[in-house]
Amino acid sequence: MALRTEMEFEMVAKTFMGLEEILAQELTELGANNVVKGCRVVTFTGDKALMYKANFSLRTAIRVLKPIKHFEAKSADEVYEKVKEIDWQEVIGEGKTFTVDSVVYSETFSNSRFVTYKVKDAIVDQFRERTGQRPNISVSDPDIRLNVHINGVEATLSLDSSGESLHRRGYRQEAVEAPLNEVLAAGMILMTGWRGETDFIDPMCGSGTIPIEAALIACNIAPGVFRKEYAFEKWADFDAELFDEIYNDDSHEKEFNHHVYGYDVDFKAVNIATTNVKAAGLTKYVTIAQQNFKDFSGTNEPAIIVTNPPYGERISTQNLMETYKMIGERLKHAFKEGDAWILSYKEECFQQIGLKASVKIPLYNGSLECEYRKYQMFSGKFKEFREEGGIVKTDEEKKQMSEKRRSWKKREYEKKQEELLNNEEADILNFNFTSLDKERAKRAKQSRGERGYKDSKGREHKDFKGNKGYKKYTSRAERQNDRKNFFNHTNTHVDDFDEGAE
Repeated sequence: MALRTEMEFEMVAKTFMGLEEILAQELTELGANNVVKGCRVVTFTGDKALMYKANFSLRTAIRVLKPIKHFEAKSADEVYEKVKEIDWQEVIGEGKTFTVDSVVYSETFSNSRFVTYKVKDAIVDQFRERTGQRPNISVSDPDIRLNVHINGVEATLSLDSSGESLHRRGYRQEAVEAPLNEVLAAGMILMTGWRGETDFIDPMCGSGTIPIEAALIACNIAPGVFRKEYAFEKWADFDAELFDEIYNDDSHEKEFNHHVYGYDVDFKAVNIATTNVKAAGLTKYVTIAQQNFKDFSGTNEPAIIVTNPPYGERISTQNLMETYKMIGERLKHAFKEGDAWILSYKEECFQQIGLKASVKIPLYNGSLECEYRKYQMFSGKFKEFREEGGIVKTDEEKKQMSEKRRSWKKREYEKKQEELLNNEEADILNFNFTSLDKERAKRAKQSRGERGYKDSKGREHKDFKGNKGYKKYTSRAERQNDRKNFFNHTNTHVDDFDEGAE
């Protein structure tokens, strides 16, 4: 399909921490240029067609932004003036509504709402000055969505081309308590390298998010087919014909010759998952059934397991440790050939599985700092498996794991440094320079002609004159002279210590 092209512009795709590498790969496959990974974002360049495709096709992006201005934000007045420099009649248009979302990491602006109000004020004031009217603000269903991001003094004002978060695919009709985010589920599957080559199993599927995302990936169906609308459809330069070409192009879809299975012990969860699978039109490829994982008896065909068991945080589970112990037992005895990938939160949960993970990837599930672990299952002994040419960890997995750990350690280091800087003043006020204090106390005693002292090794030291007893000075000059002679003798500078006078 030949799409019309135009001048390229900068874009930013936001994602969850830990999914940046996968999102960068997706963008590269879409044809994006100048792809650069950041923390929870990937920047790239492309034309209008790519922006439409990014919203429609990316599985691991939360939203796609189009920056319209970069500037320094050292004060509230500077934010106001910089925003006012933009010709907002070209961006918003007469009769259009707008809203502003702000994300702020700055000592200058402690409240993101304050930044939001300043941006809104600048836009409204410009309209009043030029047209005598003010645009309306709509939070629930605006025509134009603006995004302000401030990091330190660096500010970026962008148009939000997505609107509602891209994780809201449109197929979910119902959900269990604390459902897995669709973007995270897709990222987990893509990390395994599975693209539909075998059967796929989620033995604790909940509302069916992982099985549905797996089927979409296996069939290469764009996740945007279920969406009702995108924010860019309300822009003045929206090209409906171009977007229709992208939406109606199914040439990249493929036939899936295996099957996806989702199981759950909860009958209510099974009904919800079944409803969601039907809404996605994937009943041909996905089967949902009620089954306890402890009754799992294996598969007749090669398969991969990807699952997100309860953590005991947002969902209470009786005998949580026993659940993870059961998972390890079933993997060991009923799933002897294939890979099992498990996302969980607590180290003690992983310990109960009782198996050695070949890959450990840090991931965030909401605010929870989790780990995504791969268990490569095989029959027989590990030594025999390796001798037969079995590969526990591919070169790509080693590289990916190494990059993830470096990135994670860097973020932890930066977080600790920030905490140290924030507490620097209190640290200095409470810190005692012990060795220097002791040395000053010793010197002070000697400067007053007081009795000698013993050092840390028990050696006795005398006063400046070599006397063990007291010495009373008759003048300040005499004392200063003795101090200078003493410090010259010991190769120590008088200026190293406080001078003080009686």
